[in-house]
Amino acid sequence: MLLFLNLFKNREAQKTVSRPSTKGPATPIQPKKTNEEVAKRKGEIGEYKIDIQLDQMPKKYRFLSDLLIENRKARSGYSQIDHVVITPSGVFVIETKNYQGTVYGGKGRKTWSVNGKFKMMNPFLQNYGHIQALKSLVGKQYHNQFISMVSFTKRSTFKAGVDYRKITSDELIVYDIELSEFVRRKVMAVKLQKRRPPLSENDISEIYQVFSKSNITDPKIREAHVHSLKNQKSKSASEQPMQCVVCKKVVSDKVKSFCLKNKKFEGKIYCYEHQKRSG
Repeated sequence: MLLFLNLFKNREAQKTVSRPSTKGPATPIQPKKTNEEVAKRKGEIGEYKIDIQLDQMPKKYRFLSDLLIENRKARSGYSQIDHVVITPSGVFVIETKNYQGTVYGGKGRKTWSVNGKFKMMNPFLQNYGHIQALKSLVGKQYHNQFISMVSFTKRSTFKAGVDYRKITSDELIVYDIELSEFVRRKVMAVKLQKRRPPLSENDISEIYQVFSKSNITDPKIREAHVHSLKNQKSKSASEQPMQCVVCKKVVSDKVKSFCLKNKKFEGKIYCYEHQKRSG
């Protein structure tokens, strides 16, 4: 009897060993994405939402996205323009921003800020450079037909003056989801002001062709341009004086180094007084 039981156990053990696993292959752990990769992905989503809106605009409108054109006045030698929409009522030059938080700014300021901390260049000054580069490609008869537009995502709130939301202005701030609506409203506003559209179908076609031919698609040049911008940003950041995150007092390099090496400060910079309080 014991012999029979042992034989039965051995057979059951063999079945257990030989039975194929019902589980699939182990899923490899995906590496955590860096902040730069996340920001890039969010930017791509934002651009995609705008492209969908541009595709739905009237057929007589023409648009281009991600233009890279020569600009001798720019540090890199080029201007990269997010979107250009050419309509009978004007040429919309659109700069897109992918920020999260409250954007503070105004027409008289060279720099704006996000949440009162992160500084950025006034986007309309940035777009002004883009528009000047585009104007250099076309005849003077078109120079008064440019409209500057800055688009933010709905993850941000802007406090930059009510004038930027007035449809009569040639400098407009919009959310990405309302971009096409503001273009439509601006076109209608121009129609009410003028008897005939400033730009004919031939004008629209001519401007589109000029911009399209001037667009640089060489990946090496585009990569060099992006690399140049990154170097400029890092250099600019290194030149800025470091401040205490609490009282905004400028601190020395020695204090900065001490704070960054001390884990309890979590990468933040404190002056001597606030170092004691934070501890």
